[in-house]
Amino acid sequence: MIKYTAHSTAIVDDKSEIGAGTTIWHFSHIMAECKIGERCNIGQNVVVSPFVVLGNNVKVQNNVSIYTGVICEDDVFLGPSMVFTNILNPRSAIIRRDEYLKTVVRKGASIGANATIICGNEIGEYAMIGAGAVITKAVKPYALVYGNPAQQMGWVSEYGHTLNFDKSGAATCWESGEKYELKNNHVSKIN
Repeated sequence: MIKYTAHSTAIVDDKSEIGAGTTIWHFSHIMAECKIGERCNIGQNVVVSPFVVLGNNVKVQNNVSIYTGVICEDDVFLGPSMVFTNILNPRSAIIRRDEYLKTVVRKGASIGANATIICGNEIGEYAMIGAGAVITKAVKPYALVYGNPAQQMGWVSEYGHTLNFDKSGAATCWESGEKYELKNNHVSKIN
């Protein structure tokens, strides 16, 4: 029984695991041995390589290749034409499949259009990566980063809005009303 929906031009290899309510759009290729969660949206012209793991409710926009070694937790957003790498020193004539590095995108993080994520890094929970950014090192949870190479420029809420911390280290998201604390250069949501 097929629990997901795939456009007639999409290729879904046997031995791929795809959760209920997931939609796969035009000209995408879901390769064997990958695992895609429930309620994901896989855009047009997307490749999901073997052993990739996508959590639930992951949104993958058009023209994204998700290479072996990438793990995206729940509620991750991958913007149009963003890029993951999986080798630090690629050469056409040298096979380095045993050197793929793991890249983890934590729950709720968003990666903007045309951003490049150098392999071996972790993108923290609810981080916001600006369009065109080049990520060369780990990104903290709730961090707002952009540029080439990307630099942290502030903090964002789980709703993706800039957090403006007062002198006591407190901030409130204007949309959700949720409160956050900045302590020792680390942001956490106050329950």
